[in-house]
Amino acid sequence: MSAPIQRFNLAARALHWLMALMILAMLFIGIGMVSTVSELHNRLLDLHKPVGIAILVLVALRLGVRLRYGAPALPRDLPRWQQHAAQVSHILLYALMLAMPLVGWAMLSAGGYPVALGDGFVLPPLVPQGRALYAFLRQAHTELALLFFAVFLLHFAAALFHALIRRDAVLRSMRL
Repeated sequence: MSAPIQRFNLAARALHWLMALMILAMLFIGIGMVSTVSELHNRLLDLHKPVGIAILVLVALRLGVRLRYGAPALPRDLPRWQQHAAQVSHILLYALMLAMPLVGWAMLSAGGYPVALGDGFVLPPLVPQGRALYAFLRQAHTELALLFFAVFLLHFAAALFHALIRRDAVLRSMRL
């Protein structure tokens, strides 16, 4: 029987912190994008698309790392409901990290807007064009973003709880 994992491996830790910064930036970029009709809107949108696709690629890589190397066990004295909440919240975070860029890409496809990643590279559309589909996906992208922000805040609060209140090894397991 092997000893329990004490820390996430280096690739998982690096991907976690890189993606945390990117996701936090995307939340602010998204808020800025929808709150202005100035030229800044277009610049933020031009930034939002490639960063979203980068997050999609990185989350796929991150899932592979997680499946390959696993995760440290939660503290044994952690109440069962908190262990369950941690599992559910991580599944939800991964699902949202996958869904947000895919829904955004599909939304732009439905609206007839190209997803250009620079140097003339344009992603193929995910769905056919359609006003009703675009409207549905735009609303879904907004609602998923709000849910993502809420789950992100809960994740951050849980990290603070483990670091400042419980003072256990949970946050240290993700330290670079």
